[in-house]
Amino acid sequence: MHLPFNFQLVDASWEARSLATLIANYEAALPPGGWPNWVLGNHDRPRVAAKRGQAQARVAAMLLLTLRGTPTLYYGDELGLSDVAIPPAQVQDPRGLREPGSPWAAIRSAHRCRGTGARMPASPRQAVAAAQCRLADAQRRADGGGASFNPDALSSVAGCQARASGAVDRDFGLLDAEGDVLAYERRHGAERLIVALNLGGRSHRLELPDWASDCRPLLSTVADAALAGDGTLLLRADEGVILTAD
Repeated sequence: MHLPFNFQLVDASWEARSLATLIANYEAALPPGGWPNWVLGNHDRPRVAAKRGQAQARVAAMLLLTLRGTPTLYYGDELGLSDVAIPPAQVQDPRGLREPGSPWAAIRSAHRCRGTGARMPASPRQAVAAAQCRLADAQRRADGGGASFNPDALSSVAGCQARASGAVDRDFGLLDAEGDVLAYERRHGAERLIVALNLGGRSHRLELPDWASDCRPLLSTVADAALAGDGTLLLRADEGVILTAD
C-alpha cells in the first residue's frame, strides 16, 4: 500500500508529445521526496504488444525501465506476448462468466486454468516465446546465474546509477524533441544517460545536447545505435536507444 500504482501509461495515447506532457505533469505533481512509479499493463487490459504492436513493445519496455521510479511490468510482456482468443467454453474467470460481453471477458491473456492444471490456448508466438524463455533461463543457470527479467536490457544498464537512482526530480529531465521522438535525461552525479524513443514507423534525427558530444551507445532495441558526427542521433523506425556519458 506504500506504492499505489500509477496507471497513466496503460491507457495513454501512444504519441510522443502527449507522453512528454503526461510525464512532466506527473513529476510536477509529486511532493518533495515523493517516489514515482509506472505501470505498463495488467490483467485488466490487452497486452502491450496487442495495443502497440510487436515493434513498439520493446520501445515501451525501454520507456518503463528508464523512467524515474519503480517500474511494474505484467508478466509475459517482457516476452512480447500478444493476446490470444479464449473459447467461451474454456473461460474460467468468474467475472468473465457473469459478464460475457464485458471488457474483462474480452481480455485475451493466456493463463492457467484454475483447478484443472491445463493451460489456456496460446498463440504460436506465445509458444515460441515461452520456449525461448525456458532456454534462456536454463542457459543463465548453467552459467551460474538465475532467471532474470529482460536480461539484455538489465545487464546493460544495471551498473548505471543514473538509471537506478533518481531520488529527486532534478535527476530526471525531458529533452527537446520533435515528431515521434520522446527523449529524456537521467543523472546521478557526473554520470548521465540519454533515453531516446522513436514511437513512430519512420526514422528521425534527435539533436543531442552540447554536453552529449562524447556519449556512446549503451543499448538499442533494434541493433547498434547510429550516432552521427554532427551531434545527432539517428533513430530508426520503432527504435529505442540509451546513450551514456560517464
